[in-house]
Amino acid sequence: MRTTRVTVAALAVATALALTACGGGTEKNTGSVTQITGQKKAGTATVLDRPFDKPELVLTDTTGKPWNLREQTKGRPTLMYFGYTNCPDVCPLTMSNIAVAKKALPKGEQDKLQVVFVTTDPERDTPDSLGAWLRAQDPSFTGLTGDFATIQAAARSLGIGIEAPKKEADGTVVSMHGAQVIAFSPKTDEGYVLYGEGTTVDDYTKDLPKIIKGENP
Repeated sequence: MRTTRVTVAALAVATALALTACGGGTEKNTGSVTQITGQKKAGTATVLDRPFDKPELVLTDTTGKPWNLREQTKGRPTLMYFGYTNCPDVCPLTMSNIAVAKKALPKGEQDKLQVVFVTTDPERDTPDSLGAWLRAQDPSFTGLTGDFATIQAAARSLGIGIEAPKKEADGTVVSMHGAQVIAFSPKTDEGYVLYGEGTTVDDYTKDLPKIIKGENP
């Protein structure tokens, strides 16, 4: 697996972030967030020279209780992804790939790894529906829902663009969102590695032991 290091300066001159319309296979450009995926080939890890701060984010988990991202992932290796449960392709595949790779880890390392899925479609992704969807992937995954503006601000602070869900002419609802998974180090609690939607089970399987230790993949 190839790892690419990118600097903040490189990100600043990148083109606009390509948002994925799950199920549509289309892309849309927005000038609000710098592109990160364009700095590497799909399926490779991007190691940032200047990591992202972990957002101050408090949302609702699948039990209906408040969940504080900073407090409840402090000192733990954490993978974070923004998506929605009605997505027919990218979101379930991403979470499935992580789930399969996680199961390949020794039990002790599995227990250390925190995987957080934040919905980009909070109106439809209630705590109950989000919980049921995630249990089919991995019961240990944490699902978060809440105010869309709060979710959008947290994603953008990590260089990930999302837009409010929109109803298409045929009645389907599409959520446009960046498809990156961001890894937070247990040593610094900073987001220091990004994965694109082309990342495979094998890629995650190779990298997770290092992510758990806070090392570069």
